[in-house]
Amino acid sequence: MDAGTGLIDFAGGVPRPQALDVRWIHGSPSAKHNADPDIQVHAYDEHTFILRQNMAIDYEAPFLFLLFGNSRAVLIDTGATASAEFFPLRRVVDELVDGWLARHPREEYHLLVLHTHAHGDHVAGDGQFADRPHTTVVGADLATAWEYFRFDADPDAVSTVDLSGRVLECLATPGHHEAAVTFYDPWTGFLLTGDTVYPGRLYIQDWHAFARTIDRLIEFSDRRPVTYVLGCHIEMTSRPGVDYPIRTTYQPDEPPLQMTTDHLRRIRAAIAEAGDRPGRRACADFILYPV
Repeated sequence: MDAGTGLIDFAGGVPRPQALDVRWIHGSPSAKHNADPDIQVHAYDEHTFILRQNMAIDYEAPFLFLLFGNSRAVLIDTGATASAEFFPLRRVVDELVDGWLARHPREEYHLLVLHTHAHGDHVAGDGQFADRPHTTVVGADLATAWEYFRFDADPDAVSTVDLSGRVLECLATPGHHEAAVTFYDPWTGFLLTGDTVYPGRLYIQDWHAFARTIDRLIEFSDRRPVTYVLGCHIEMTSRPGVDYPIRTTYQPDEPPLQMTTDHLRRIRAAIAEAGDRPGRRACADFILYPV
């Protein structure tokens, strides 16, 4: 931090992976046994938070990401539940923002809400931020998101979102969803892939678009220091190729959330093996799942 300006230098140096050996909340044998918080918060570092929704609230249990910059923060995705009573996302985010501002005072601070894609389990909490002061919520639908990122003019462009010193790079990555976006954070080295890549069932809406997206992510990652590939769900068990059934609300044998760029190559190899005849294909850490 520059002692004179109070600005944090997010651009200096190469990101080094921090430990991410987190025991994520993973549901309960039954609702009456649920003792997990509505939202688990993990501070990856002083300026980066990973949130997970409680499975008792919604079986999707998505992960969300809150990243702080000098003049604004970005919340990536808003979870699977609209109700602030059952899923108090606004309250939790406000507490995290207030805590960060107590440590790094600013006269005015903005919150930007973006999304990895427009499926309901990633946008349901948007309404909680509709009346929040100094907040911009960008819709996740194709027309709105593409215009914001300027992908409507060039879908192959690398767009940027500047949080003031912390500049995210954003790619259009369709295949799972037509409006899917992947975010790269040079500060942490995170590649935030939404539902495109994660330890689970990779639901593929458009097989050829998905293949092109994986190719692009590999090429993009080869030119940047990626510490972790982080998606928004965990659906696999720790047994290779074995997933939890859909709508499972208790997953005590989860693998880690974090993946690596090697997984991108494994996904690409599985796509190549399937060729032009896509079908369900179980691999050790993920399942290709055309829909």
